[in-house]
Amino acid sequence: MQLKIMPKKKRLSAGRAPLMLFLCQMISALEVPLDPKLLEDLVQPPTITQQSPKDYIIDPRENIVIQCEAKGKPPPSFSWTRNGTHFDIDKDPLVTMKPGSGTLTINIMSEGKAETYEGVYQCTARNERGAAISNNIVIRPSRSPLWTKEKLEPITLRNGQSLVLPCRPPVGLPPPIIFWMDNSFQRLPQSERVSQGLNGDLYFSNVLPEDTREDYICYARFNHTQTIQQKQPISVKVISAKSHRQRPPTFLTPDGNTSRKEELRGNVLSLECIAEGLPTPIIYWIKEDGTLPVNRTFYRNFKKTLQIVQVTEADSGNYQCIAKNSLGAIHHTISVTVKAAPYWIIAPQNLVLSPEEDGTLICRANGNPKPRISWLSNGVPIEIAPDDPSRKIDGDTIIFSKVQERSSAVYQCNASNEYGYLLANAFVNVLAEPPRILTSANTLYQVIANRPALLDCAFFGSPLPVIEWFKDAKGSALREDIYVLHENGTLEIPVAQKDSTGTYTCVARNKLGMAKNDVHLEIKDPTRIIKQPEYAVVQRGSTVSFECKVKHDHTLIPTVTWLKDHGELPNDGRFTVDKDYLVVADVNDDDGGTYTCVANTTLDNVSASAVLSVVAPTPTPAPIYDVPNPPFDLELTDQLDRSVQLSWTPGDDNNSPITKFIIEYEDAMHEPGLWHHQAEVPGTQTTAQLKLSPYVNYSFRVMAENNLGRSLPSEASEQYLTKAAEPDKNPTAVEGLGSEPDNLVITWKPLNGFESNGPGLQYKVSWRQKDGDDEWTSVVVANVSKYIVSGTPTFVPYLIKVQALNDAGFAPEPAAVMGHSGEDLPMVAPGNVHVNVVNSTLAEVHWDPVPLKSIRGHLQGYRIYYWKTQSSLTRNRRHIEKKILTFQGSKTHGMLPGLEPFSHYTLNVRVVNGKGEGPASPDKVFNTPEGVPSAPSSLKIVNPTLDSLTLEWEPPSHPNGILTEYTLKYQPINSTHELGPLVDLKIPANKTRWILKNLNISTRYKFYFYAQTAAGSGSQITEEAITTVDEGKLAGILPPDVGAGKAMASRQVDIATQGWFIGLMCAVALLILILLIVCFIRRNKGGKYPVKEKEDAHADPEIQPMKEDDGTFGEYSDAEDHKPLKKGSRTPSDRTVKKEDSDDSLVDYGEGVNGQFNEDGSFIGQYSGKKEKEPAEGNESSEAPSPVNAMNSFV
Repeated sequence: MQLKIMPKKKRLSAGRAPLMLFLCQMISALEVPLDPKLLEDLVQPPTITQQSPKDYIIDPRENIVIQCEAKGKPPPSFSWTRNGTHFDIDKDPLVTMKPGSGTLTINIMSEGKAETYEGVYQCTARNERGAAISNNIVIRPSRSPLWTKEKLEPITLRNGQSLVLPCRPPVGLPPPIIFWMDNSFQRLPQSERVSQGLNGDLYFSNVLPEDTREDYICYARFNHTQTIQQKQPISVKVISAKSHRQRPPTFLTPDGNTSRKEELRGNVLSLECIAEGLPTPIIYWIKEDGTLPVNRTFYRNFKKTLQIVQVTEADSGNYQCIAKNSLGAIHHTISVTVKAAPYWIIAPQNLVLSPEEDGTLICRANGNPKPRISWLSNGVPIEIAPDDPSRKIDGDTIIFSKVQERSSAVYQCNASNEYGYLLANAFVNVLAEPPRILTSANTLYQVIANRPALLDCAFFGSPLPVIEWFKDAKGSALREDIYVLHENGTLEIPVAQKDSTGTYTCVARNKLGMAKNDVHLEIKDPTRIIKQPEYAVVQRGSTVSFECKVKHDHTLIPTVTWLKDHGELPNDGRFTVDKDYLVVADVNDDDGGTYTCVANTTLDNVSASAVLSVVAPTPTPAPIYDVPNPPFDLELTDQLDRSVQLSWTPGDDNNSPITKFIIEYEDAMHEPGLWHHQAEVPGTQTTAQLKLSPYVNYSFRVMAENNLGRSLPSEASEQYLTKAAEPDKNPTAVEGLGSEPDNLVITWKPLNGFESNGPGLQYKVSWRQKDGDDEWTSVVVANVSKYIVSGTPTFVPYLIKVQALNDAGFAPEPAAVMGHSGEDLPMVAPGNVHVNVVNSTLAEVHWDPVPLKSIRGHLQGYRIYYWKTQSSLTRNRRHIEKKILTFQGSKTHGMLPGLEPFSHYTLNVRVVNGKGEGPASPDKVFNTPEGVPSAPSSLKIVNPTLDSLTLEWEPPSHPNGILTEYTLKYQPINSTHELGPLVDLKIPANKTRWILKNLNISTRYKFYFYAQTAAGSGSQITEEAITTVDEGKLAGILPPDVGAGKAMASRQVDIATQGWFIGLMCAVALLILILLIVCFIRRNKGGKYPVKEKEDAHADPEIQPMKEDDGTFGEYSDAEDHKPLKKGSRTPSDRTVKKEDSDDSLVDYGEGVNGQFNEDGSFIGQYSGKKEKEPAEGNESSEAPSPVNAMNSFV
């Protein structure tokens, strides 16, 4: 019987009695060791060692191989069932069974079809001790069907629309892997906008013109058969649109607001959300009732897929995916339920028992739902299996009592639920075998001194033998040595010494007999190089020798080997090895390098190296400047408790003098591998007296430094362990703070291993009340950093000391520090709370401080809770939202900002300490005065008529008092954007609608509107509106072909249709006619008129005659005088006015007349500059636009 080696070890201290080490092992599951001699005699029930997977998908193009391997003694025979009935393989010529095995081979490559052999197979391995069975192996051939032929219509859609290209691959076994490519077999690029879903469909959140293509092809790869099937290409055409409306996200998949997902424990949970929208939505994931597991959560497909690997029942819950873009967000909740196929908690283990022994088989499994446990014996349900009086079934446990050899059997445990099953074989092998020791007799173990020694004693027996070890026939005294006995019978000597040499006897006993075996241990001296090769610099052509003198155990024969640059020596007669020397004759440049002497024995090896530098004899080469070579040959002398002398040999300074040596130390006991700075000495010094600390295992190394830098470290010196002493210092950062009202938690920063100065580091913790006469209370604790004193009064000052000690004694007496026991909540509320209301949004609160004793802790400050109980205006109660302000320290007053005007407030004050808040003071009520209101919520102008406008508004959302009235101010705006006189109107506070009458026709007005309380006027809201035009009159004055000038004329009709205006226009026409006659007469006489002179003098480009293609306004005819007045225009073809150096524009003049021209194009009139804009509240009223405004004077 082979014991499993466990990490647990048993330590046995030696006494003066002979060495007898005892091992008592309890074991419930053993296997017979595969020792050839042992297996010749022992019988063992079958054990299934190899079988095909439960779900076995085969390649229909290859032969079917169903594995079933088992071991046992005698070798088991095999049989098979198929679909629950016996499978007679002898009757099927295509089926063969491997000799000495249960593995079936079904030859379907020559003939037959894989579908013929689909089914559920089970293997049974049987011998005289029982029968083991395999899992149910479901055989299914893989399938890779072709795509169904279908006609795919081209898809045409607009830029920005969403699109889903379906894949719908054929159902295969196993399911295929889906990917999208084009005709060139290039994968289609995917992004946050375009991606493939878990179902294989290709989703477009929004399409772009570049998505247009005729070869969107979905491919299905069936890995089992190494085939790829292709869907018909899909053609997509995206039509570019000048504008496409953006839209918030909606989900393409999944549907609705909620969905469900079920996954099995241990699988990968994949949740998917794909959204469409413009701009492209971004997907976020959260778990509603928890956080996502950090190391098991992964995002795929541009965060559209959330994956949780190795999912567990704790991952059940609601997961929410959120799709968001600049226009909004939408979410979908996926309810995840994690089920579990059965999994082992305790799988049954093989039992090897001796007659009359007891044992148990335990089969414990879990799952969701809880699996059902059923037992079989030798493959037969235990309910109908032959009865065994030593066997009792208790649910998931079989209890064996006083077993006999006939109790040997193989038991099967089946744990199953709706998601799967587990099947385990475990045999009970009843054997009566005396002890046997499997380790060879008189084995010789040779070990180097001060190294561990392991003496083997492999054993077997039933019942389990007890192991004992003896040393030498007479029994040697062990003194203070320590031995370790492993559970497999091996004896370990952690540090073998010379006196460990001897003969060790392993004895194994059980009730059927005893066996023993002797092994021998020899301790050898370590091999050492006492004279090492040294660094050498030789000239080219000379001879050099390296010495390597080895000391070794006289019973071991060393082999000395020389290496060059870690390889073999060159095959050259110039290299000779003579006893302890390596000689190199006629040295050349290639001989330079590192030479290593290696001394090997059968148990150990050591090595030492030296560098050979070859230089030219003449001329002297230029010096090479470099950092120094490392020092070597470190030696420790004058070893005292607190000091040691270190000496060394400097390495080559490489032509730059060494300025200093740096010494470092390693503490192999407390911080192995970490080097610390110890000292620095001048470059002329090769020894140093080093100060040491107690109980440190020192190693030293030295580095040399010159002006070019620092050398590599030297080899480490030998180790030097200083003696233990009492600690030199005490812990730092000592504090005393209570975590509960009745305790004191004392903490400190412990000493590190280097500072401990010896083994057994502990701390003496002392405390007493600061203001009392009590004696110090002390306790000694282990090497920890905290001690809790219970039963203390609340928040009392204490004096605390923490003193270090070890096995050698105490550290110096520490200084006392002050701490406090735990705080408790304050007992008293602040008194005399009163409020001074500063203004409608600010109040000042005063209170009296609470007594210090009632605070019962460190005063943190005072906290004011205040809330608005109701509004003085509405009187309706709402949800109370309390606000908190904290004032640090001992302040007794504070300001409350941000209050709402005209409201009722309640407040209370509490004192705060490190534990929390005390009781609240009695509630104090105060009111805030009225304030100015906010602006009206809205202002709308509705129902415009020729001379009236209707105003509707909503009251202010925050009146901040009682509204007294509304103020409405308005003024007209003329065509030059000048503001007319301001009208001020008061409106009662209960009105929300007002009609303004007697307004000018087709006139724009600007309105200013605000509310008032007793505290003053609030913020104003502004609006503009225009009275309507009399369309009937407008139609009577416009010719049907006005064209581009129609828009401008429509703004003038309200004046041009007035009687006084018609009379004025007739007078102007008469003056123009007279002026034309005068100009005609003067021109015939060859004279010049003043305007013509101005035109010639100034040559203003803005008033030059215009060509026919410049674009002019349509002609205007007066209703009474039908003579046309031609007008030029500088207005561009898009009817806008170009404003350059001149401030004049058509906007500022009614008809936009720049001047008038006669038939030859000469200028006969000049326009005046426009008036400067008047103040918003000027005395002059705005005039309606008129052609008269275009001409103010004539020459």
